[in-house]
Amino acid sequence: MLSLKGKHIYLRALESHDIDFLYELENSTAIWEVSGTLVPYSKKVLQLYLDNAHRDIYEVKQLRLCICDKGHNTIGLIDVFDFDPKNLRAGIGIIVKNDEHRNKGVGEEALDLVSNYTFSVLNLHQLYANILEDNLPSIRLFEKNGFKKIGVKKDWVLTNGIFKNEVLYQKVKPLNKEN
Repeated sequence: MLSLKGKHIYLRALESHDIDFLYELENSTAIWEVSGTLVPYSKKVLQLYLDNAHRDIYEVKQLRLCICDKGHNTIGLIDVFDFDPKNLRAGIGIIVKNDEHRNKGVGEEALDLVSNYTFSVLNLHQLYANILEDNLPSIRLFEKNGFKKIGVKKDWVLTNGIFKNEVLYQKVKPLNKEN
């Protein structure tokens, strides 16, 4: 049976008590560049989001999971978005909140768990990620997890008056070795 538990972390659905974590993370201007956020979120708007987080991925085309350490602390989020059941693909994004948890295998473990889940449970054929060209830690993370660079979107994201390239990465479902 597939588990969303790893050696050091586990993934779980959003809960109503995650409101403060979401509020702090979604309103952190440091990540707005990668999240595409332009304005702050109120707790009321985030509560409405949490109230609907239980909805099925086939309906809302998205799945957001909390990354938790073994002490049950929420340390990040991993998203499956633009879920396309017809073409068996989805986008994937990850954020690990604090530097104390980065570069310690948390992202790698979460990405591996979700990749395995989407390929085996959702039967996806491929996952993709959009990563800013200067986000070298994310590029290393996705490449280490088997994602391949398949293209560059030139001058794709405007940040502080400067256009940045965005790199498109893709991971195709591994072939079943039994076939």
